[in-house]
Amino acid sequence: MKAVFIAYNEAVDEEVSEALEECGVAQFTKWTRVLGKGGNSGPHMLTAVWPKGNHVVFAALEDDTARKLMDQIRHLRTEIGHEGVKGFLLPVEEIT
Repeated sequence: MKAVFIAYNEAVDEEVSEALEECGVAQFTKWTRVLGKGGNSGPHMLTAVWPKGNHVVFAALEDDTARKLMDQIRHLRTEIGHEGVKGFLLPVEEIT
């Protein structure tokens, strides 16, 4: 089992939602209006100076589904640029 953690610009929420749907991901946790700064992007602080914000999605998935979702995120990065979305693949040791 793997976990996919996706941090992305709130402007591409529809594209990330479509990627989840295309991969058959029905169960996930989503945080909205998350603050942060990436290595290739300016700050996203939801302020007058830095008005952008991020969203984060976390999903625990079977290995094949997780890899399929990571492929979708890689594809999104080529379409919308490296600033817009970042995916992380993590091992899941146990779920209660």
